Amino acid sequence: MSVIITGKSLTIEDVYRVAYALETVELHSKAVQRIKTCRAFLQEKIDEREIMYGVNTGIGEFSETVLTDEQVKDFQKYLIYNHSAGLGEPAPIEHIRAAMLTRINVHANGNSGCRPEITQTLVDMLNKGVTPVVCEKGSVGACGDLSPMSQIALLMMGEGEAFYQGKRYPGEKALELAGIPVPGLKARDGLAVINGSNLTAGMACIQIYEAERLLKQFEIAAAMTLEALMANLKPYDTRLHALRGFKGAVTSSKNIRKMIEGSDLLSGIKVKVQDAYSMRSTPQVIGAARDQLRWTRSQLEIEINGVGDNPIFLPEDKTVLTGANFQGSPISVPLDMLGAVITMVSVLSERRLNRLLNPALSVGLPAFLTKGAGMFSGHMLSQYTADMMIVEQRILSAPASIQSIPAAADQEDFVSMGMNTALKTRKIIDNAYGILGIEFIAAAQALDFREFTPGIGTKSAHAEVRKIVEHLDVDRPLYLDHNNMMATVKKRDILHSVEKTIGELDTY
Repeated sequence: MSVIITGKSLTIEDVYRVAYALETVELHSKAVQRIKTCRAFLQEKIDEREIMYGVNTGIGEFSETVLTDEQVKDFQKYLIYNHSAGLGEPAPIEHIRAAMLTRINVHANGNSGCRPEITQTLVDMLNKGVTPVVCEKGSVGACGDLSPMSQIALLMMGEGEAFYQGKRYPGEKALELAGIPVPGLKARDGLAVINGSNLTAGMACIQIYEAERLLKQFEIAAAMTLEALMANLKPYDTRLHALRGFKGAVTSSKNIRKMIEGSDLLSGIKVKVQDAYSMRSTPQVIGAARDQLRWTRSQLEIEINGVGDNPIFLPEDKTVLTGANFQGSPISVPLDMLGAVITMVSVLSERRLNRLLNPALSVGLPAFLTKGAGMFSGHMLSQYTADMMIVEQRILSAPASIQSIPAAADQEDFVSMGMNTALKTRKIIDNAYGILGIEFIAAAQALDFREFTPGIGTKSAHAEVRKIVEHLDVDRPLYLDHNNMMATVKKRDILHSVEKTIGELDTY
């Protein structure tokens, strides 16, 4: 079933499905009409010779330079050439598909001024699997993601490069193979493709989708570790968190409690009166991440359903407005914070891992979870790997949104650095998959040494881990276990198994 593009109804889930599941997209008939109406209005303004930024003027520092009629014809071409100034390896295809989709949705609002052929070409490229080759680096997040989006716009002229059916082609060849006509660029068309923070927004949507499911997996691992450490389970009573009032903590405690239902620890086994913070404050910490994630989702769904152009055309008011709706700060700030809270939850995971491995803290578990301590080192080095990745996360958690460097002769003297935010948050999440995978392995190993019956959800998670990683009886190279478990966490196999067993865990 196609995702219908209206300009106002695009969701995080839609972006993820189009990016990864290759869901097709279709412009709503009313969106097509809005695009046509806006273009007709723009043509009237051009015919009346009204001065409009980026249409018949230069851009950036050259915004006061008025172009002749002859220059207007070629300006869009040279604009795209000049801005195709990125560097580095091609960005993942999924990221570019997400960027194209969010740009299409901007056009659907009918305020961008491009010809309908431009928007339809982007739709056809998505539906037929033509993905522009876009360098990963080059955007400062204002006036949008100009450099990467320009490499998308090159295909509107039959230039640049694109991936098609697993191969890399010159742009014109890829379009020809897919049966997509080259629309060319006329007045305003090029700027209408590039003038917004759409690659940042597309990447952010993907990261939000993953983070929502990642937090559930952190709660699953936490439940396993808490049971392995014979935790006092009173701190996971939802009534406790309801009294304070933070929604995220209530959700997190509810999910953990759901995991441990049926555990012998709920029926009289002697436990400590009070555990360490890394155990009993898990709902508060993961809950804080949930609350932050909820705000990040809200900001991104506003962004992908809004208009990020400059100028913006209002056909109904016969008005052209110049501003800075391309500025990436409204999404780079919440995305920065998303990366920070994923790091925070990863640190908490490592602290629970430490308690599993340290015989002074593990409530009777063997040192480093091996019966042959001394001859064998068990999971000692697993903690080293987790620690290394956490330090990288901490470095990456410094906010990019405050790191502006002025550009364009100080005309563009504050920029969001949103692409830096998206790239580093991507790495933070990838590291989290590895850190969480290590906790899953250690928690399963620790549960093997316990003789009581764990919760129904915990048993399900343990069984799924054991499909991938065997019990560590005698030391072996652990890098295969680590990498295989990281891949399992990324695929969400444990989450799917648990939810099949005990029902869906809450997201917010």
